[in-house]
Parts: sequence; C-alpha cells; structure tokens
Amino acid sequence: MTIPTQLVERLRDVHASMVDAVLSGERMQDVAAIAARRIGKAVAVNIPDLGYDLVVPEDATDTAVACEVIVRNGGAPIGTIRLLADEAPDDLEEAQAVLHLAAMAAMTDLALVESRQQVEDQLRGTFLEELRAGDQLEASEVIRRGERLGCDLSAGALILAGDPEPDRIHRFMAAVKAECPAAFVQRLDGRVYAVIGAGEGADAEDRAVAAASVLAKRLQAHAPVGLSAFHRNAAELGRAIEEADLIVTVLGSSDLSPDSLADGTYRLLVRLLASDPDQLDAFYEESVAPLARYDEQYRTDLIGTLAAYLDHDGKLGAAATALFAHRHTVAYRLERIKELTSLDPARYEDRERLSLGLKIHRLTSRPSL
Repeated sequence: MTIPTQLVERLRDVHASMVDAVLSGERMQDVAAIAARRIGKAVAVNIPDLGYDLVVPEDATDTAVACEVIVRNGGAPIGTIRLLADEAPDDLEEAQAVLHLAAMAAMTDLALVESRQQVEDQLRGTFLEELRAGDQLEASEVIRRGERLGCDLSAGALILAGDPEPDRIHRFMAAVKAECPAAFVQRLDGRVYAVIGAGEGADAEDRAVAAASVLAKRLQAHAPVGLSAFHRNAAELGRAIEEADLIVTVLGSSDLSPDSLADGTYRLLVRLLASDPDQLDAFYEESVAPLARYDEQYRTDLIGTLAAYLDHDGKLGAAATALFAHRHTVAYRLERIKELTSLDPARYEDRERLSLGLKIHRLTSRPSL
C-alpha cells in the first residue's frame, strides 16, 4: 500500500509512537493500543512467530473484521493486524494506513527479536566452544557467563550431548527445552549440547540429574545421546562436555547399547578415557588387545568366546550353549586366550582384568562386520 503524502504527515506522530513502543520494550500491546485509539475501533494482532494473539481494548465486543493487513517476513505471511468493527470506519483510507504502520512496527519488533536471538546464539556458541576446546575458565567466570544466558551454574551442572540427523535437530532442541526449560541449548558443529544447571534447593542436584536422565533415555530412541556426570565445580564443565561427547561417539561407533552406559564401570572408563586415555590404552594392551589383534588376523572370535564365558560366570557348558559350540572347542579357545594374554579366565583375579579389558574394547572399538 502506498500512503499519500498528506496522510503520511497526519500519521507521522502515530508512526513515531509505534516505533517508540517497540524500541522501549512495550512491543505490540502498545502498538495495537495506539492504532485502536487513532481509529476509534478495536484492533486485533495475531502474529504467532512473535507470540501475539491479542485484542485491544481487551473488553472489545466486535468480532467482525472491517479490514486487515497481512504481516510478512521476507514475503511470507506470518500474521495479521485486523480492525474489528461491524462496519467500515468513516475514514477507511486512514484506518488502513494505521494498520500498515502497525504491521511495519511488527516487522521492527521481529527484527529486534531475531537480532537478540542471534546475539544470544553467538554467546552460547562462543561459550561452549571455549569450554569444549579446554580453555581454562575460572568457576566464577563460567557462572557469570551462564547467568547471562539464563542458566544458574552456581551449584554445578551436567552436559547432555546429542547427534541427531540434520532434519531432526530443531525437534531435538525443542524436546530438550520442553523437558529442561532452564537449560541453555545450542547447536555446535552439527551436534546439540545442553548445559543443565542444578538451580536452587537442597535436592536440586538430584532433580537435575533425574530430569536429564529421563530426557536422555527418551532422546536415545532418535539419536546417540551422551550424558556426563554431574560436576559441582563449574570450572569442570569442559571435562563434562568431553565426557558427553565421548559417550555420543562411543554409541555412534560401537555395538554398545545406551543402557550399557548406565553401568558404573562404563561411566568410570568414559571419564578415564577423557582424562587419561594413555592409561586406558596401557591397560587394554595388557589385557584383551592381543585377542582383538589375533581375531582380526585369523578371523577367529576369541573376544566373543571370552565375553560369553564371562557373561555366564565362568561356566563352560553355559558358554558353549550360548555360542552354539562344543565344550571342547570353547575349552581350546580359553586355553588360547590364556596363552595370548598371560591371564587365566578360570582365575577370579584374571577374570576381573579380562572383564575390564572387554569393556574398554567395547568402548573404543567398532563392531565387527
């Protein structure tokens, strides 16, 4: 709509008042009130993207639409500004012009919202990038920056990481926000991260862990999800991100089920993998690594035989049944395992080392094809 010059002059104060309302933070409630006063009729604003569905004045009884203006963003309609009246006003041209000015104010409001969102996304992204990169931030600095993002980290936090398919990322992020509204959620390098603070209260930590665990279990049906341990010291959130990342990577590249990582031993191994991978590698080499190499070279399944034997509490017959193999075959393989590792699966102490080595193998190895 092209507004005539004389009409522009008449409505200059209306336009200025609407812009002031948006810039001062009053937003579309006041813009609609300004329009309604100028026209002398009720004005309805419906813009879902901005969260508006209102009528000014609130006690308006007219429901008929005398005229309306479509609010557009990049050419796409996102809502309407409507004049509610049983009949058109005496000066319909001015009324339509006022509605157009209200629509322009709505676009200004949308631009401000998108700008604030972009700044907030940049703050989140920068914060997470620094934490993930291992930058040594003081706890007070982490807490201060968390506050700027609306997340209380003063009592500690945990990290949830997920690797959804690209077309499910927004749905994944919305699910996290719905379950943990106080968390801040950010996409970074294709992966989604949520920092879930404990908040306040004597049982705040337990509640945060419980809510995050329920959420992780729900999301695991749609994507690999890693949940770190709870860290009371905000300065340790970088380690928490690394732990959550490792779990996502493990679930995406191994044959472990998400439920396996609820096991305390696996969680300790993941933390050790994050903090001291060399120590984990050394233990692996001293336990089942020779078996993995032998299997790869000779196309055998000593790892699978050992797993079945340990899963059945060292009972040869039960392991043979599970493997669909003869007892003598399993016995021969166990003897070969003993030769290669210098660990005897029949001895309790050696079984413990072999069992831990198997867990490391599952954490760090891809499933066999």
